[in-house]
Amino acid sequence: MSKQIYVQAQADYIASLAKAAPVSAIEELVWNALDADAREVRVDLVTNALGAVDAVRVSDDGTGIDVFKADSTFGFLGGSWKRTGGETDGSHRRLHGRHGCGRFKAFALGAHAEWRTTVRVGGENLSYVLSGDLDNPGVFNLESSPTPGPGTGTEVYVTNVSANSDSLQDAASTVQSLAAKFALYLKSYPDVRIYFNGLPVTPVIVQRRTTDYSLRTEGGAEAKLEIIEWKCKFQGAGRIVFAGTDGFQLHEQPAGVRSGGIPFTAYLVSSRFPALAAENALVMDELNPEVRGYIDAAKAQLKAHFLVEADEHIKAFRKEWKKRIENFSETEKRTLLSLLKKSLNASAAVS
Repeated sequence: MSKQIYVQAQADYIASLAKAAPVSAIEELVWNALDADAREVRVDLVTNALGAVDAVRVSDDGTGIDVFKADSTFGFLGGSWKRTGGETDGSHRRLHGRHGCGRFKAFALGAHAEWRTTVRVGGENLSYVLSGDLDNPGVFNLESSPTPGPGTGTEVYVTNVSANSDSLQDAASTVQSLAAKFALYLKSYPDVRIYFNGLPVTPVIVQRRTTDYSLRTEGGAEAKLEIIEWKCKFQGAGRIVFAGTDGFQLHEQPAGVRSGGIPFTAYLVSSRFPALAAENALVMDELNPEVRGYIDAAKAQLKAHFLVEADEHIKAFRKEWKKRIENFSETEKRTLLSLLKKSLNASAAVS
């Protein structure tokens, strides 16, 4: 098989999708793998002798790309096949993709991308390569491979990488970002595994503390708020994430709450949110009265949460200081403790 697939969308819009941040592109490629029923997804950076990234590889053990539907799978931006189904065929997991945009974010990693896929058809494995280039993103080439792969799945291999892709080499930050993005999904589907350069992407490793709260809005609606405090700071922290009870993330926005420098993600969970998302109400944020009620309740709880944490931190700090100055004279103790109190109050006021 050999053919070309033409994307029915404006080239400038496709190019704009390719300007996503590298970690955002990785997230989309991982979502695509999970939507193909993958149980294991591996993201690897291929580096050269100088330590720079030469290629990015995202491989999975899913069902592969149905190349016989490639014209609809790759050919229509905004008309993804996933729009018609709510869950995967095999594991019945919730589908993430809806608009068919994720594949184009591969070009945010590099100028040339190949989807090397193996599917099971009529009792045998068939392998194909779909490829595209950033300078002509509206056209994909499809070629059959003479040697089928040993198992189904897809490997996305991106070369001619952009300079921004080197930012992915900060493994701690990248794993942290991915863990925050997939935290609820991995909790809902514990048999799924995601790896970045051999490191497991799991919130358990990178989180500092998790606290759950039950919320009630002024209108009487109920929701769950799960606050995960992370060990390290990373881009994308400090956000409220709306999710359904199945862990599927629907929308996010900045929390706008002072946390005393603690990186966190607040997951707001309710069975009501999928319906609000379908009505495009979540993207309106505070402009929608019902959504604003949930946001106000979440922010109030977040403020209370971090005020308590700050108070606990101050108490622990004071206790440690008292221990350090126990051999000082009473006058010296009073002076130092007075200075410490002023310092802590000033720090709390600006945090």
